[in-house]
Order: sequence, then structure tokens, then C-alpha cells
Amino acid sequence: MEEYLLIILFGSFLGLMLLGAPITVALAGSAMLAFLALDKNPIAFVQIAFTSVGSFPLMALPAFVLAGALMEAAGISKRLVDLAETLAGPITGGLGAATVLACLFFGAISGSGPATTAAVGMLMIPAMAKRNYEKSYASAVTAASGGLGIIIPPSIPMVIFGISALGMAPPADAIAKFGQFDSVSIPKLFVAGVVPGLLMASSLIAINYLISKKRGYRGLTENWSFREIGLALRRGVWSLLAPLIILGGIYTGLFTPTESAIVAIFYTLFVGFFLHRELKFSTLLGSLRTTTWITGRVLLILFAATVFGRLMVEQRIPATIASSLLNLTDNMYLIWSILIVFLLFIGMFMETLAAIMILVPVLLPMMYMLGADPTHVGIVVICALSIGFMTPPLGENLFVASGIGGSKVEEIVARIPPFVLAQTFALFVIAFFPMISLWLPRLMGY
Repeated sequence: MEEYLLIILFGSFLGLMLLGAPITVALAGSAMLAFLALDKNPIAFVQIAFTSVGSFPLMALPAFVLAGALMEAAGISKRLVDLAETLAGPITGGLGAATVLACLFFGAISGSGPATTAAVGMLMIPAMAKRNYEKSYASAVTAASGGLGIIIPPSIPMVIFGISALGMAPPADAIAKFGQFDSVSIPKLFVAGVVPGLLMASSLIAINYLISKKRGYRGLTENWSFREIGLALRRGVWSLLAPLIILGGIYTGLFTPTESAIVAIFYTLFVGFFLHRELKFSTLLGSLRTTTWITGRVLLILFAATVFGRLMVEQRIPATIASSLLNLTDNMYLIWSILIVFLLFIGMFMETLAAIMILVPVLLPMMYMLGADPTHVGIVVICALSIGFMTPPLGENLFVASGIGGSKVEEIVARIPPFVLAQTFALFVIAFFPMISLWLPRLMGY
């Protein structure tokens, strides 16, 4: 029966995707067919789906999306970019390095890859073009750096991973073999993402330096100007306080991730209206429209993906895959290598949030059986899927950067492989050395 259901569930899902059905329709359609094949009451489908969108932590999703959109409209992103430029100074390929730093700063606010690419790209791609950077290269750096938006906390995919993992207890076999596992929580994921995010950013800065040196892309200035850095810090002080307030409040336990997102919204409104005075009523409405569209799309995917995932767990599909992998090898490095290649492939074809919601019910029980820490698994999954933002054919950041910079997507794709290789190398390091992800959470008592 398991094999029969597997064919129905995945066969109909892939069939609908090949026919061009939206991901939500493909997930819901295949799950409903499996429900009918198992002779289950279809009302249960709706009940499971409705419960999935009623969790308190999920309120963080629209709040973080709105906070990111408002911060762009309030001039916060522009000030962060200015600060990144002054910090890059005389470094070879300084504007490319500044782009990475700006995405790092803005990622600590927006939690979204395409939003980070758009906010930073609108300022940095024209600036690089003025300094004789090839436009396609400028777009490629921006598209590659935009993926940092989902690794640096707060991160929307981390919220979704945390929600998806909350109800998934370790199997009894795994507890008997490895003992109790550390629990998964959204604040812990946020803390765990800091060091891996910096490592992924460092890999981009390193590859940008090597390419810029070869192409003769010089730094912005002859020397660092502490006066300019001081001025940029003074102009951007309210922008820098935003991630400090959000993350500081979460890490100190002052408020939950959901509450921190609400704090971020009110902080941005105050800065935008009364301090920067750049936030207008029309741009406020635009931010609300963006939030409604993104949140509605994600909730529809979550609605269908929860039922899809529940069916897989009930039919012990993850356990079957885990035992197959264990029969193949018990070498953890080889298992991580297989999973990373699989995740990179998935990231090329599937939207990140949908991929997380589909994969968590499969991967997490399997990795429990292998003794992996669930928080480490979450960070590896999110880092791997962040690379999907810059890999064709889906690569959302490629299309965003193309629309902003005016280069053809094909031209950007031709410049992207070095960045993909650098990020993949960093990803393997993160996967093979769990303490990169777990050191900071343990230091902070999680």
C-alpha cells in the first residue's frame, strides 16, 4: 500500500507540475487524490490545512514582510548601503564587497531573498555600472548576495522551518539510539543562522575579490576615511538600530520573534515619519499591498503543503527513505553530500518556502534517525535553498536583478557560476562541522 500511495502522491504532484499547475494546486491536488485513495474523509483535509495556518508563530510572517517593505520605503535600506560603501573603501572590487555587506545588513531586516536583492540592487547596480563594472557582473553579485537575506536572522524561511518542525518529535528508535535531542525553536534558529550567514557572506566577498582583481575593478577610495565612516554611521544610526532592536529583543528573551516583528513595524513607522521623514502615505499603501500579496501566496502554499507532509509522515515515507539511506551508507559526510546535492537540485526548480514545507516532514525524521541535530539540519537546508535564488531556471534573484539592471537573464547566468561554487563550498563546511551552527546557540544557553 505504501508503494501505491507513493506513486499516487508524487506521481500526481509531478504530473500537475509538468502541466504548469501552480505549486499550491499541485500539492493540494495530489494530497486530495491520496486522501481519496486511502478512503479518508475529505473534510479532514480541510481541518488539517486550516489548523496549519492558525499557529501564533505564523503571525511573524506577514509582520516581517511588512517591516522589510516599510524599511525600504523609509530610507533605511539606502543608509545601510551608504554605510557598506564607506566600509568597503579601498578594497579591490570595493563596490562588489559593499553589495555583499549591504545585503548582509538588509537581510537582518527583511528576511527575504528577492526583497533584499531589490532593495540593495536599485542602489548598487547603477553605482557599479558608473564605475565601469560590467552590468551583468554587477547584477550577478547582487543576485548572489540577495540570498543572504534568508540566512541572516530574522528570516522568513526560518520561521516556516520552525513552524513545520514544531510538531515533529524524534522517533522512539532515534531516542533509544542517540538519547534526547535538543528542541527546535524559531529564536534558536535565528541565533544559529548568524555564524553560517557570515561564512556564506565571506565566501562571496572572497570570490568577488578574486574576480575583481582579475578584471581590474578598483576600490572606491585610495584609503579608508574614518571621517566618511563616522558620517555614514551618524546618518545611518537609526537604520543600524533596527536589526539590533529586533535581534537583541529576541536573543535576550524580551520578546518572541512574532512580537519582535510587530516592534519592527512600529519602529520603522516612527523612523520613517518622524526622523527620516521619507515615508509617505502612498508608499505605506504600496508596502501593505506587497505584504498582502506575499503573505497570501505563502499561506496558500502552507495550507496545501501541511496536508501533503502529514500524509507522508502517516505512511512512514520518511522512515522508509531513512532506512534506505542507512542501508546505502552510515558515513555522515556522504549522507550530507547526497542531501546537499539533492537540496541544490530542488532549489533550482522550487520556491524556497514551498520546498521547506514539503521537505521538512521527510528530512527531519530521517536526520533524527541519523543522530543529526534538528537546528543544524534547518540551517543547512536554508543555506542550501538560499543558493537556489541565484540558480536557473527558477532563480528569483536573477529575474529581480535583471529587471533592475537591464541585463538579460542569460548574461547574468553566465557570470553566476563562481558565486555558486563559492557558496556551495561554504555550505559543505557548514554541513560537515555542526558547531559552526550550534556554537552560538549553546553559548547563549539554548
